Amino acid sequence: MKHTVNELKLKNGARGLLINIPDASVMTFDFNFRAGEYLVEESKWEVPHLMEHVLLGANELIPKARDFQAELEKNGAYSNATTGVYDISYEAECADFEWDRVLGLMLMAISKPLFLDEEFQAEFGNVQEEMAARSNNHFRRLSLEMRSSLGLIAKSDFERLELMRNVKVEDLKQHYKKTHHLPNMRFVIAGNLKPVRRTALTKLLENIELPDGGERFDLPHENPKKLLKPVYIPNDTVENLYFYIDTFIKRRLNDSETDSLNLVNTMLTETLYSKILGTAREKGLVYSMNSGLSHTRNASNWWFGAQVSDKNANALMKIIVMELQGVLEGKLSDEEIESTKQYSLGRFQRSAQTVGGTASGYAGRYFFDDVIEDYYRIPERIKAVTRQQIIDVAQAMFADSVWGFGVLGNCGEDFTMELQAKLEPLWARPAISPLS
Repeated sequence: MKHTVNELKLKNGARGLLINIPDASVMTFDFNFRAGEYLVEESKWEVPHLMEHVLLGANELIPKARDFQAELEKNGAYSNATTGVYDISYEAECADFEWDRVLGLMLMAISKPLFLDEEFQAEFGNVQEEMAARSNNHFRRLSLEMRSSLGLIAKSDFERLELMRNVKVEDLKQHYKKTHHLPNMRFVIAGNLKPVRRTALTKLLENIELPDGGERFDLPHENPKKLLKPVYIPNDTVENLYFYIDTFIKRRLNDSETDSLNLVNTMLTETLYSKILGTAREKGLVYSMNSGLSHTRNASNWWFGAQVSDKNANALMKIIVMELQGVLEGKLSDEEIESTKQYSLGRFQRSAQTVGGTASGYAGRYFFDDVIEDYYRIPERIKAVTRQQIIDVAQAMFADSVWGFGVLGNCGEDFTMELQAKLEPLWARPAISPLS
């Protein structure tokens, strides 16, 4: 969607992006606080998650959670909140005609929660149900176990269920007081932000009743390490095995490197004709496969994952190694690169067809490190990726030899070791100079 974006630095210390989308029929609000699990002691791990559940509930204006939600959603508005290792975010979307009413309710909930004991008890039970349901997600369980083993900040859902018993309502109040101050707040608001509305919006944000002291918490230092042996999680109830492959570079990739790695990632797994997934499906080995990039403060990660039958696993690993080695050795045709660019350009165009989609395009990076993406330059950046940049960044992702392999299933540890052995040549290449 056509839009303009401006950063608003409020006098009270909060900062955020205002995305003006003329003629938009909805408004979206996303408020972010650096308040995730890394800011609490391990025994209190579930405090941020429980706090997020209780916060969008009883407040000084409407002292009952169910009544608050009924009032906020009465004209079809939507609200939600999420907690992660780093952040807590509160979001809402509403019709354009009631933007000020919904925003006012969100700001009231964020700034004047009551943290009632009866609502804490109710949400305690709801979170237990949520965590139990999550524990049935095999990919999630394997991912969390691997992150913890690799030295990243993570706990399994089973561990989190055990640690919940240590949390009291007073812990939520203390964490709220520690983290919910204005310099620690970021926001992204998108919709038809005509001048008169922008003035009213700025006034509402300037008058949020939160402390104006403190600062934005720094991201934690996480230093991934090579796994000496694969992570194996036995589970006799699954027929296929679930696996993840993770490789790290011990620094953050810059934008051009990220663009290049995203392009080759698409080339390898993101279409039914891609080099890894397409080849594997052509041979009837696997139904689907995923891969992607992620970043911490100190490192960048490239991962691959799928579920596959034991009988097809060796053949799939062979294809993964063959296609990745081809990239590392520069065996990429100009036609492959250009067709992948065209696919990526089309996908980018599709990603921003809604107000929420446009806002999301900015929120992730802005909340992570205060960087404002130049959205209109992304097509230019995709087109600018060269064959040599793809080769260089792919080689760099294996050069530090920081990696891990994990399996959930009933194939046994010996078979898991056998699969890992097929992958090891990817990190056994001659040392190369790290990218500048």
